[in-house]
Amino acid sequence: MTDPARWGLLAWQAGWVFTLRSLDLMARPDGAGAELARMAMEKQKAFADGWMAAGAAAMRGENPAAVMAAAARPAHRRVSANLRSLRRRS
Repeated sequence: MTDPARWGLLAWQAGWVFTLRSLDLMARPDGAGAELARMAMEKQKAFADGWMAAGAAAMRGENPAAVMAAAARPAHRRVSANLRSLRRRS
């Protein structure tokens, strides 16, 4: 993910996911606790997957841009999937 436009897309998608999920939590506060716990675990898994991917890329001797791209890939996939899912629900 060395292309600056991809980082911009990730930031834009993450903002939309945050906004749509916040609106959903406000609309249905009775299930907010479980949903917030699920979201926290999802983020922890994406960061752990990114950490492992970055470590593997570094161990292979890849350049810093490739290591950074490997680190961001799991989070980017998750954010993109969340946005698609939230759009379908809307």
